[in-house]
Amino acid sequence: MKNRIIISLLVLMAICGCHQNKSADKELPAAPHLERRGDVTQLIVKGEPWLVLGCELGNSTSSSREYLAPYWQQLKDAGVNTVLAVVSWEQTEPEEGQFDFTVVDHLLADARANGMKLALLWFGSWKNGITSYTPTWVKRDTGRFPLARTPEGKPLPILTTLGLETCHADARAFAAMMRHLKEVDAREQTVVMIQMENEVGLHGHPRDYCDLAEKAYKDQVPKALTDWLTAHRETLLPETRQAWEQGGCKTEGTWEEVFSPADRAAEIFMAWHYAAYMDRITAAGKQEYDLPTFVNAWIVQPEDTRPGNYPSGGPQAQNHDIWRAAAPHIDILSPDIYLNDFPTIVQMYARSANPVFIPESRSGQNGAANAAYAIGARGAIGYSPFGFERNCSADENATFRSFYRTAARMAPQLLAAQAEGRIGAAWLKGSEPLRVKDTIRLGDVDIVCELISSGMRNGGAPQLTGGTYDPAAIGYAIAIRETDDSYLLLGSNVRITFLPHDGQGIIGLAKVTEGCFDCQGRWKEGRWLNGDEIQLRYDLLYAVDEGYSGQGLNFGKAEPSLQRVELFKYE
Repeated sequence: MKNRIIISLLVLMAICGCHQNKSADKELPAAPHLERRGDVTQLIVKGEPWLVLGCELGNSTSSSREYLAPYWQQLKDAGVNTVLAVVSWEQTEPEEGQFDFTVVDHLLADARANGMKLALLWFGSWKNGITSYTPTWVKRDTGRFPLARTPEGKPLPILTTLGLETCHADARAFAAMMRHLKEVDAREQTVVMIQMENEVGLHGHPRDYCDLAEKAYKDQVPKALTDWLTAHRETLLPETRQAWEQGGCKTEGTWEEVFSPADRAAEIFMAWHYAAYMDRITAAGKQEYDLPTFVNAWIVQPEDTRPGNYPSGGPQAQNHDIWRAAAPHIDILSPDIYLNDFPTIVQMYARSANPVFIPESRSGQNGAANAAYAIGARGAIGYSPFGFERNCSADENATFRSFYRTAARMAPQLLAAQAEGRIGAAWLKGSEPLRVKDTIRLGDVDIVCELISSGMRNGGAPQLTGGTYDPAAIGYAIAIRETDDSYLLLGSNVRITFLPHDGQGIIGLAKVTEGCFDCQGRWKEGRWLNGDEIQLRYDLLYAVDEGYSGQGLNFGKAEPSLQRVELFKYE
């Protein structure tokens, strides 16, 4: 009888504990998630949109708390609000089945102490397409965890995507980390995003030639893929449509029968298997704690001639349809951008409503222009220069720091304008690619942005538009429409004029003021600007012939600043 009472009490305690856990879960705020607002996708943290002003740490920086310690304050002073930090499989599961999340707990504690958020980068099976962050027990057992191979059968230092046991082991470790995160961070929500692996894809050849891959390549294309292509036929990206149509839009057949030419078929084969592998890992983690996930692409370089010159099968722009079909649990397909024509690349990766997030790019003045364009023109969730902790305090990053600090203070205005479609941006460069003018349309006004220039025009009068452009200059502007006649502009190395979009009449400047946002996000008005400060041209007849008054906004320095303008129209 006594034993029965004890057992009944234990069962009752377990039931009560279960109810308490469920109640506790209900009391937790909704986890960080992505939400479509207007025409953009935003990251929502504790019910509010969050603009990622990031720094992706160097690959090894976060592996040592002591090494990272001096950088936190420097990053905070630079305006960084989100740190992208590596958590590696080798460090969290040094012995199979024995997990150690000390590195995660240190990152959480230090980020919280500095008032920052984290995006954790899960370096598991691949980093830059190569296998180097796996535990030693994985590295040593190539029978259980097989490698990709060349056509000659030589092993590559790359785990094959066809290794089911490898995928299971990676997924188990990742799920354990996510379970730990939910236990220690679901309330604080320090971690707001997760990157899956890093720049995956096969080096050297368009596809893998290990025995498992050879068999799969000669087998039928999975019905799940052909069904997806058929269902989305009207909205396929041109690269997908071309490869499928050249194969005759078949819904059955081998990879080379369904897709053409052969290199493209091989790349699609690899994209399907990388995406499916990573989706299984992502799904296992999201089952434990559902945070937004992204993958990053080693993008195609100008000198690349075929897949394998860049990591074949990665989430490059031409492979997005395949990744969407195979990896529904992955939320964002992101580019790592170090090439010069940033706007064109971002546009490629924003197709099919893919949310824009730039996890790796440049800092400096170039990086400030990139970040401004991504946030203002493409509704980006955020931007992050790589290895920024190493030189965030350097002189060459002064204007980047200023942009981050300014953007942080006006983040509510930026995010609201993104969601409501009241924002635009210009990206200007004096050389390669040459782009000295750009136009932002907001409402019925064309905001014409021109790179700073110098020169004498039309009779020798000094002018601040036209003339000679400095090939080293990089400029940018973000414009926010506050009312029909009022605009807030953030500018660097740029002059701005206003034209009626319909070409009727002339737009004048009723009032122009400098200003800034304080630490609480409140606008503080500075000088009222007029006269020489807004007169860009004195050859008024020429200005009128070009449709504007000769007045405009002058952001003549690389250091970014803010101006607010009220417009009026006359005929």
